[in-house]
Amino acid sequence: MSLSSDERVFFANERPFGLILFARNFSSPAQVRELVAQFRCAVGWHAPVFVDQEGGRVQRLGPPLWADYPAAGTVAQVWQHSQGDGVKAVSLFAEALGLELAGMGLSANCIPCLDVPVAGANDIIGLRAFGGDAQMVAQLGAAVIDGCRKAHIYPVIKHMPGHGRAMVDSHKQLPRLACSLDEMRASDFVPFQALNDSPFGMTAHVVVEALDDARPATQSPVVVSQIIRGEIGFSGLLMSDDLSMMALDGDIRTRIRGVFAAGVDMALHCNGEFSDMQAAVLEVPELADNALVRAKASLEFVKAPLAQEEAQARLPQRRAALNDLLGRYGLQQVRLPDVRQGMIV
Repeated sequence: MSLSSDERVFFANERPFGLILFARNFSSPAQVRELVAQFRCAVGWHAPVFVDQEGGRVQRLGPPLWADYPAAGTVAQVWQHSQGDGVKAVSLFAEALGLELAGMGLSANCIPCLDVPVAGANDIIGLRAFGGDAQMVAQLGAAVIDGCRKAHIYPVIKHMPGHGRAMVDSHKQLPRLACSLDEMRASDFVPFQALNDSPFGMTAHVVVEALDDARPATQSPVVVSQIIRGEIGFSGLLMSDDLSMMALDGDIRTRIRGVFAAGVDMALHCNGEFSDMQAAVLEVPELADNALVRAKASLEFVKAPLAQEEAQARLPQRRAALNDLLGRYGLQQVRLPDVRQGMIV
């Protein structure tokens, strides 16, 4: 896949802050490098290119051309045996994921998932989270950010103010959280507060009934100002979750108006429909004022992109070290791609 002539003109004219890619955009490492280069050429700067490469069931680059990583919740099980090894394993996990991305020119990974699942919650989070202990999630989230930094990759903490209590899948319908604020303060908010200086953060499409029973957090000025910016104290660039998800009502322009009215800095549009992108930009303001300050500050997390050759050279050792730790505790290891055979070994 490469950019169409219409897409090149669109990106050159509109100059979006960044690009997010999905499995539909990938066919080979060389093709990914070229696609990323085309986008940056169109917008005229080394813009961040994001992907959801979490491991487990959420990895946009996977077999047979790319490695198959276990879920974050699986890697986190090392913590149950040794907290020190758990932190090391999660850091290696994030670094290996990041090096694989950096080797193709991508620059941002939408990890860590800092949600704290509760019993009976919908499996949309599940093993994407580290577990049900908020302090553990905070510590392992910090290890992810450390691993991302070593790979020169921007992390994105998600989903604020917490998606772990959702009883339905927000890709399909809008979750409503009926718990008290004290319950969320004791658990959901804790990892986000601990990592509130992260460069990027993502909102949750969930209604927090105790705060705003009409609007999801993504579109709620109350949740954004009082909780995400206030109690949680998040100081980085705040982006919405995917605005194509069925949790949200209205057409794309209505959805985007709600996002910016709430005080979110960046709208995340993921369905790839060109007509939707054309409509979306009609409601997107220029980056300015505090949002522009945060955007510039977020980019300081990575001082310079890692050379693709260096990323590729470091990756095998990091994956081997991670597999050594996972194997030591009998956990699922990273399965490596054999591109020559088109299979996983």
